[in-house]
Amino acid sequence: MSDVIETEALTRTFGGRAAVDHVDLRVERGEVFGLLGPNGAGKTTTIRMLTTLLAPTSGTARVCGFDISSRPRQVRRRLGYVQQTIPWQVNSLLSPRELLEVEASLHHVGRGDRKAFVDEALELVGLAEHADRLIKELSGGMHKRLDLASGLLHRPELLILDEPTLGLDVQSRHGIWEYVGRLAHQGVTVLVATNYLDEADRLCDRLMIVDHGRTIVTGSPEELKRQIGGDVIQVATASADLFRSAIADAPWVKRIVDGGSREIHVYVEDATLALPEVMRTSFDNGIVLERLTYAQPSLDDVFLLHTGRELRDLEMAS
Repeated sequence: MSDVIETEALTRTFGGRAAVDHVDLRVERGEVFGLLGPNGAGKTTTIRMLTTLLAPTSGTARVCGFDISSRPRQVRRRLGYVQQTIPWQVNSLLSPRELLEVEASLHHVGRGDRKAFVDEALELVGLAEHADRLIKELSGGMHKRLDLASGLLHRPELLILDEPTLGLDVQSRHGIWEYVGRLAHQGVTVLVATNYLDEADRLCDRLMIVDHGRTIVTGSPEELKRQIGGDVIQVATASADLFRSAIADAPWVKRIVDGGSREIHVYVEDATLALPEVMRTSFDNGIVLERLTYAQPSLDDVFLLHTGRELRDLEMAS
């Protein structure tokens, strides 16, 4: 497969602070690739450079074979871009069909093909039956689907989605996932930025976890979770330091990671064998366990392992 996106030491600074810091990125043709990280990690800044909306401070990037700095027009002709925010307020008195016809004209879709392109896009995102209603009458989920239709209308080689399900209800989010999966089966290359763990796990063939503008780790969701190995026991206790010391040298412990002031993540080979040991050790040392759970490794565990913080908690705080 050839690379649709290829960056080398891509960097963007603002006032001396690196929002994107020497990122090397490879996205192969036909894959769904995710940028996973908390708000402020540099995902949107990376996308703005790849879409030629923001010049890099240093480094290089090629999209669909064209340099983003020297051939921006060639890059823009080959990609679709769906932003975080929905810009339909200005066009709220148009219908979805009318809006997409305008978009098709702006993308230089020929008059003879325009109707077919618009009808196909509306059908793909499930808006065909709402094509002639006013945009202002549509729900938020429908607005997002219309935004997606606008991005894929001209049949781009690369579709870039920046937080495509931000603010949507669960049903609408699953609908967007379905459409992205359908595009992937049709061979469209998709770059999606998200801070939703379930979204990255379900959609992405590969992903890059980013934090503070830097690449943390890259791989498929399964590869990244497999690197942790075994099961994860999560313990919440007011005696976190004592608990950590009590199990530090236990043979059934593979790794201990702090999950916060009162929470410890214990990585073990088999939780069903380790749980009785956790309870016995806690009882012997007078440690009161407020919560005790276990699960197989998740992308949140991957993020925690590499950064010392939980992405899920950062989502809730933002």
